[in-house]
Amino acid sequence: MNNNTPFTKSISLTNLGIENAKIHYQLSASTLHEMTLALGQGIENSTGALAINTGTFTGRSPEDRFIVKDSVTENEVWWGKVNIPFEPAKFDALYKKVTAYLSNKEIFARDSYVCADPNYRLNVRVVTETPWANLFCYNMFLRPEESELENFTPEWTVICVPSFMADPAVDGTRQANFAILNFSKKVALIGGTGYTGEMKKGIFSALNFILPVDKNTLPMHCSANVGDNGDTAIFFGLSGTGKTTLSADPKRKLIGDDEHGWTSENTVFNFEGGCYAKVVNLSEENEPDIFRAVRKGAILENVVFKKGTNEVDYEDVSITPNTRVSYPIEHIDNIQPGSIGKNPKNIFFLTADSFGILPPISRLTPGQAAYHFISGYTAKVAGTEAGVTEPQPNFSACFGAPFMPLHPTRYAEMLSKKIQEADVKVWLINTGWTGGAYGTGSRMKLKYTREMITAALNGQLDAVHYKNHVVFGIAIPQSCPNVPSEILNPRNTWDDKELYDKKAIELGQKFNANFAKFEEFANDEIMAGAPNA
Repeated sequence: MNNNTPFTKSISLTNLGIENAKIHYQLSASTLHEMTLALGQGIENSTGALAINTGTFTGRSPEDRFIVKDSVTENEVWWGKVNIPFEPAKFDALYKKVTAYLSNKEIFARDSYVCADPNYRLNVRVVTETPWANLFCYNMFLRPEESELENFTPEWTVICVPSFMADPAVDGTRQANFAILNFSKKVALIGGTGYTGEMKKGIFSALNFILPVDKNTLPMHCSANVGDNGDTAIFFGLSGTGKTTLSADPKRKLIGDDEHGWTSENTVFNFEGGCYAKVVNLSEENEPDIFRAVRKGAILENVVFKKGTNEVDYEDVSITPNTRVSYPIEHIDNIQPGSIGKNPKNIFFLTADSFGILPPISRLTPGQAAYHFISGYTAKVAGTEAGVTEPQPNFSACFGAPFMPLHPTRYAEMLSKKIQEADVKVWLINTGWTGGAYGTGSRMKLKYTREMITAALNGQLDAVHYKNHVVFGIAIPQSCPNVPSEILNPRNTWDDKELYDKKAIELGQKFNANFAKFEEFANDEIMAGAPNA
């Protein structure tokens, strides 16, 4: 749908319980941008992008994410600290309070969809309190043509009301903010937080249930791109590991940067219509595609301007280290038409190992791939959070535990089967530290990581000599085009080899301790992929 075309259809939201509201329906991106400025809710930066502040919350609040426990979810969801149960009656009461709160107010509604493959398309209606939150959904979800809107029937509804505060004692929440999924009512209800990522991740979490349970499709927290010969590459990784950066490759077409499905027809499709990238330390030199995407239509979140200007200081993290930009995928020049790829051939698991133990590139067996997928390892760097004074391991099952309603082994078994059926090569990439842990060593150079990934994609590592890591058992190539051989074996980069050996065993033990909770569900092949520690 054209960015600037005014849309004349009007809708009622009385079916949602919202009465007598002034509804701005399907406003163009430029109108939402201008309304945000007029309301004093944002500032235009030097490149034309809209800069907004999300308020108290500058990231997701995992302890305040709930799933309604009912007949649909009771026996399917892996309940616990990630998937926290919420009573149906409590949801209904809270929902009525939220919709009553929105009644008689000026609000913004948008019809959109997720899943680029028409066979898996899911229509979504979004109701927001602010124009910039609606613009975020314009950017991030897929945009229907105007002709598709005449008879548009939403299957899911997202309602996002940052100024509504829950009463925990009455409403059953932990505190004033909440993000609740109801699979029976097909509603994502969000309140008390202006962080836009709650809307995106709410729908992602819903798809992580719907696709495997109902559609025999593996949902993935990954980026993906396609080469000139039609081969698809998939990049798994937690925040800060380079998932968005490394998939934006000028020699390959981008399918998407964060959320995808892998179908039983062996195709990979993007869930979204945009990108939501971190911008801390963003530069044109290191991340040209993302840097150039920050223009009119993009939304910058929680950034700080250089003094006396409207130029962003990307190094300033005084509001949050989680500074972000959202933009339509069309802001990237080199994209895959239709956001669908075929023929997956390489999978990359990305980790930023701040212990400096894992090799910069290694090849995994199917068992090791399943083990590392379930582990979902990266490491927090000292200083990024209060009280973190040395590297901390961060395990997030399936590289996306906060968004996975099912048990991780459900997803791992689907992935393992697809890897073997499609004969996919799996690589572990460490974008973290070399020559020692954080504070002693240095971050792996991005240009070397790119060269290693390029060599893997081009088959240039198929015939080289490999050695297995003593602790992790993963196969390390002993040479790689355009990369110094001495950095390929991490032990060689440490001055104190005995300290490396000690720390490698310690990290292996951390992997095994984390995996203990999955052991009863894991088969022998997966357990054979564990470190020898």
